[in-house]
Amino acid sequence: MGARAGSGRGQLFLRSLLFLLLAGPPARHPARGQLRYAVPEELEHGAFVANLGEDLGLDVSTLSARRFRIVSRAGARQHLEVNLENGILFVNERIDREEVCEAGGTCLLHLQLLVESPLELYRVEVEVLDINDHAPTFPWQEYVLEVAESAVLGARFPLESAQDPDVGTNSVHTYRLSPNGFFSLEVQTRSDASKFAELVLERALDREQQRVHRVLLTALDGGVPERSGTAHILVTVLDANDNVPAFDQPSYGVSLPEDAPAGTLVIQLNATDLDEGPNGEIEYSFSGHAPPRVRELFHIEPRSGQVLLKGRLDYERASLHELYVQAKDRGPSAVAVHCRVLVHLLDVNDNAPEVTLTSVSTPVLEDAPPGTVIAVISVLDRDSGDNGRVSCEVGPNVPFELRSSFRNYYTLVTTQALDREVVPEYNVSITARDMGSPALLTRSTLTVPVSDVNDNAPRFLQPSYSVYVMENNAPGASICSVSALDPDCQQNAYLSYSIADGHIHGMPVGTYVSINSDSGHMYALRSLDYEQIRSFQIQVQAQDAGFPPLSANVTVHIFVLDQNDNAPVIISPMPRNGSVATELVPRSARPGYLVGTVSAVDADAGLNSRLSYQLLQATDFTLFSVAPDTGELRTLRSFLEQDASQQQLVVQVRDGGQPALSATVSLLLSVVETMPQTLSDFSEFSLPPEASSSSPLTLYLLVSLGSISFTFLLAILILTAIRCRGEQRSRQGDSCSPPRCHCCPGSRPSSDGLKTSNLTAQPPAGTTAATCYCYKVCLGPESAQSDFMFLKPCSPPRNNEKDPGKRGQAPNHPSISGG
Repeated sequence: MGARAGSGRGQLFLRSLLFLLLAGPPARHPARGQLRYAVPEELEHGAFVANLGEDLGLDVSTLSARRFRIVSRAGARQHLEVNLENGILFVNERIDREEVCEAGGTCLLHLQLLVESPLELYRVEVEVLDINDHAPTFPWQEYVLEVAESAVLGARFPLESAQDPDVGTNSVHTYRLSPNGFFSLEVQTRSDASKFAELVLERALDREQQRVHRVLLTALDGGVPERSGTAHILVTVLDANDNVPAFDQPSYGVSLPEDAPAGTLVIQLNATDLDEGPNGEIEYSFSGHAPPRVRELFHIEPRSGQVLLKGRLDYERASLHELYVQAKDRGPSAVAVHCRVLVHLLDVNDNAPEVTLTSVSTPVLEDAPPGTVIAVISVLDRDSGDNGRVSCEVGPNVPFELRSSFRNYYTLVTTQALDREVVPEYNVSITARDMGSPALLTRSTLTVPVSDVNDNAPRFLQPSYSVYVMENNAPGASICSVSALDPDCQQNAYLSYSIADGHIHGMPVGTYVSINSDSGHMYALRSLDYEQIRSFQIQVQAQDAGFPPLSANVTVHIFVLDQNDNAPVIISPMPRNGSVATELVPRSARPGYLVGTVSAVDADAGLNSRLSYQLLQATDFTLFSVAPDTGELRTLRSFLEQDASQQQLVVQVRDGGQPALSATVSLLLSVVETMPQTLSDFSEFSLPPEASSSSPLTLYLLVSLGSISFTFLLAILILTAIRCRGEQRSRQGDSCSPPRCHCCPGSRPSSDGLKTSNLTAQPPAGTTAATCYCYKVCLGPESAQSDFMFLKPCSPPRNNEKDPGKRGQAPNHPSISGG
């Protein structure tokens, strides 16, 4: 079986090759602005059909970029295809003409070729030429024909027709009859140019001599090579029947609308027979050579002769049906007579338009200019005349319109700019309506998605962010989250977050905070200290993944909140060499006497740095008190004889934080009769190493105290130098304008018990100022502090000044006290 099939395919290939050699290359026929080619059926895959690139004048190198292709209806078989490398149209799959075109006549494949940038539409027709690949066949291999022995010479008997799917010269061309002495053969032609044979009686029959005659009927086509089919005809000679039926007319014509329902009466046939009884009873039936399609569509009532519609008619498939009907009586040796019925179909508007949507550029970019082609739409109505004439339109309120390219071909184009963020997708309704009555219409919806373009920058949800972080936070802890939105989609909306380069107190910002590039969560990389940095700001950038990428920035203000993490540091009094701070108190001190001031600092801020002082322990709580706000230690009463000469005190300094932190200092107060000239521990302002290194505020205090001390010493040196220089000039004869000023290095006791030192400075020689200045350093036992009086004039009394005590007053000059 396999060898036989392979041999058949080989013969088919040889016949196709012979056909090509005889017919030459595929024909190209320009017709009404379109190309037409001819190609034989049954060619193998890859067979050359035409060079479309050359015939259409297209640049072959751009076919692929311009998406050159064949547009076909959905579900249709793609018999032909285009090679985009060379523009050649070739056979994609084997073409069977009898399968593609069921009806006879010209078989055409209609191709729509589309090329973009710019859009061009071409129509190409490819005629499929028939090759002789089918042999004629009879419905039956043996056919019985009954003929009365009384049949006259020349009587005709129609025979069964052979069927050949091929067309033209390849279909049934003629019939032949095997040699015999009684019958000859005549070939007749129908209205559709098909052939059928009739058996003609040439010699009188005699049933007594020969009851049966066998002949061989051969049907031949006109193809190259010639093919044939055979059928055996068995002619049975019957006894004589005097009369045969006769039709009113040999041919009938009738018109019938194609939408006629089944059971519709097509025609009432009438044949008469002059005989009586069974010999006069007539039966109707289709002739043996009636086509199978006719037997499917029509039915004949054997006794009444009514031709009824059995199947569904289709004007678009066949507008004319040819029926061959025979009538014969029921008597012995009955002879059939024949007539022809032509059924003309009337077209009705029973086919709605067919809309085929072929997407060209979907999705469409939202920045596509007006006039961009979205789709090619073909409309087909199988009716004829006005019933097949179609108009097409799109629904309202869409930015699209239809433009007619060829008859029944439209292009859907944009009419205005699109915005995906406003309308991401359009459902375009396309309505095709024919001109029939009543009109039929078809609606089809084309979904046109709008493709995103990166035309929107990210946008943060807030114009700026303020973040409050408690100091001493854990490194790596999340402190806040920023978020941005991008109305674009897909990668154009994928955002990544980053921190802009910058510095915070000389350090890169990346050492303080980091950000998750996907979520926007921000994390502190180090523990923040309010005493070192109280606030800073960073720039966060959100950038999408589009091309080119778009970005937006936002400022994040980070405020460090103070935590009560620093205890108060006592800076005065300071114990010497780690011992208890000591102080001398005169026994003659009165109530309210200032023993000293306990001074402390707290590096925190706000309530956390607000300090309060209290006396925690004391030898005698009735003797001393501490001011809660200033820390001043004062006596509450006068000393009594029974009071201890040494008083032990513990002063606590407490901040206002929650929880509160505190520090204490122990004081040893010695009650003495007279006060020595040495300074007490309350004057020591040097801080312990841990205090000075633990807070920048302590450092600032030390620097300030050092600067004041240095300025004080420098001023004394300058004044001493000026004084000595003035005395040297006076000894050399330089005169000083009277009155002269004198330096009083001696000390004198003051009325209030303070030790006072006076220094008088005279201006340099040559100056016009006559005022001298005295500098007085005062030390008091209560405050253990030095007061430096600056710029006191030391002029001699004028004539109108009678009170010498007013001579040292200088109300118009400032005084500076350093403690």
